[in-house]
Amino acid sequence: MTADTNLPRPPIVVLCGSTRFWDAFTEAALYETVAGRIVLAPGCDLRTPHPLWADPTRADHLKHVLADLHLRKIDLADYVLIVNPDGYIGDSTRREIAYARRLGKSIRYTHQAPDHT
Repeated sequence: MTADTNLPRPPIVVLCGSTRFWDAFTEAALYETVAGRIVLAPGCDLRTPHPLWADPTRADHLKHVLADLHLRKIDLADYVLIVNPDGYIGDSTRREIAYARRLGKSIRYTHQAPDHT
Protein backbone atom coordinates (compact mmCIF):
# COMPACT_ATOMS: atom_id res chain seq x y z
CA MET A 1 0.00 0.00 0.00
CA THR A 2 1.43 3.37 -0.96
CA ALA A 3 0.60 6.72 0.55
CA ASP A 4 -1.51 9.14 -1.43
CA THR A 5 0.76 12.17 -1.66
CA ASN A 6 -2.21 14.33 -2.71
CA LEU A 7 -3.76 14.11 0.76
CA PRO A 8 -2.95 16.87 3.25
CA ARG A 9 -0.49 15.97 6.00
CA PRO A 10 -2.26 15.00 9.22
CA PRO A 11 -1.65 17.35 12.15
CA ILE A 12 1.36 16.58 14.32
CA VAL A 13 0.93 16.65 18.10
CA VAL A 14 3.70 16.39 20.66
CA LEU A 15 2.92 14.99 24.09
CA CYS A 16 4.60 16.74 27.01
CA GLY A 17 4.46 16.13 30.73
CA SER A 18 6.08 14.11 33.46
CA THR A 19 7.05 10.56 32.54
CA ARG A 20 5.71 9.53 35.96
CA PHE A 21 2.44 9.41 34.00
CA TRP A 22 3.77 6.92 31.45
CA ASP A 23 0.47 5.05 31.25
CA ALA A 24 -1.36 8.34 30.60
CA PHE A 25 1.10 9.09 27.77
CA THR A 26 0.26 5.73 26.21
CA GLU A 27 -3.45 6.44 26.49
CA ALA A 28 -3.12 9.96 25.07
CA ALA A 29 -1.02 8.66 22.16
CA LEU A 30 -3.70 6.07 21.43
CA TYR A 31 -6.50 8.64 21.31
CA GLU A 32 -4.48 11.12 19.26
CA THR A 33 -3.46 8.42 16.77
CA VAL A 34 -7.02 7.13 16.37
CA ALA A 35 -8.10 10.75 15.78
CA GLY A 36 -5.75 10.78 12.77
CA ARG A 37 -2.87 12.76 14.19
CA ILE A 38 0.85 12.03 14.02
CA VAL A 39 2.08 11.67 17.60
CA LEU A 40 5.51 12.66 18.90
CA ALA A 41 6.22 11.71 22.50
CA PRO A 42 9.04 10.92 24.90
CA GLY A 43 10.78 7.78 23.68
CA CYS A 44 11.85 6.46 27.05
CA ASP A 45 11.16 6.76 30.75
CA LEU A 46 14.37 7.31 32.71
CA ARG A 47 12.47 6.42 35.90
CA THR A 48 12.28 2.81 34.73
CA PRO A 49 15.59 0.98 35.21
CA HIS A 50 17.44 0.15 32.00
CA PRO A 51 21.08 -0.64 31.15
CA LEU A 52 21.29 2.42 28.87
CA TRP A 53 20.99 4.76 31.85
CA ALA A 54 22.09 2.55 34.74
CA ASP A 55 25.28 4.59 35.21
CA PRO A 56 24.34 7.84 37.07
CA THR A 57 26.76 9.97 35.05
CA ARG A 58 25.38 8.65 31.78
CA ALA A 59 21.80 9.04 33.06
CA ASP A 60 22.41 12.70 33.90
CA HIS A 61 23.91 13.36 30.47
CA LEU A 62 21.07 11.50 28.76
CA LYS A 63 18.48 13.53 30.67
CA HIS A 64 19.86 16.74 29.12
CA VAL A 65 20.12 15.23 25.65
CA LEU A 66 16.54 13.98 25.78
CA ALA A 67 15.25 17.33 27.08
CA ASP A 68 16.81 19.10 24.09
CA LEU A 69 15.50 16.41 21.73
CA HIS A 70 12.01 16.98 23.07
CA LEU A 71 12.26 20.69 22.24
CA ARG A 72 13.04 19.68 18.64
CA LYS A 73 9.84 17.60 18.68
CA ILE A 74 7.97 20.73 19.74
CA ASP A 75 9.55 22.50 16.75
CA LEU A 76 8.03 19.88 14.44
CA ALA A 77 4.59 19.77 16.03
CA ASP A 78 1.53 21.73 15.05
CA TYR A 79 0.37 21.76 18.65
CA VAL A 80 1.27 20.50 22.12
CA LEU A 81 -0.77 18.24 24.37
CA ILE A 82 0.19 18.41 28.04
CA VAL A 83 -0.39 15.05 29.75
CA ASN A 84 -1.24 16.01 33.32
CA PRO A 85 -3.73 13.53 34.82
CA ASP A 86 -3.52 14.96 38.32
CA GLY A 87 -2.87 18.55 37.26
CA TYR A 88 0.85 18.27 37.99
CA ILE A 89 3.13 20.49 35.90
CA GLY A 90 6.82 20.15 36.80
CA ASP A 91 9.78 22.33 35.92
CA SER A 92 10.64 20.47 32.70
CA THR A 93 7.06 20.67 31.48
CA ARG A 94 6.90 24.37 32.36
CA ARG A 95 10.04 24.86 30.27
CA GLU A 96 8.42 23.02 27.35
CA ILE A 97 5.22 25.06 27.68
CA ALA A 98 7.20 28.32 27.67
CA TYR A 99 9.17 27.15 24.63
CA ALA A 100 5.99 26.18 22.77
CA ARG A 101 4.41 29.54 23.60
CA ARG A 102 7.47 31.39 22.26
CA LEU A 103 6.97 29.46 19.01
CA GLY A 104 3.27 30.32 18.94
CA LYS A 105 2.17 26.68 19.28
CA SER A 106 -1.34 25.88 20.41
CA ILE A 107 -1.36 24.10 23.79
CA ARG A 108 -4.01 21.70 25.09
CA TYR A 109 -4.17 19.79 28.36
CA THR A 110 -5.49 16.31 29.07
CA HIS A 111 -6.88 17.74 32.32
CA GLN A 112 -7.71 21.23 33.44
CA ALA A 113 -4.77 23.56 32.98
CA PRO A 114 -3.41 24.92 36.24
CA ASP A 115 -3.51 28.70 36.63
CA HIS A 116 0.23 29.02 37.24
CA THR A 117 1.57 27.78 33.86
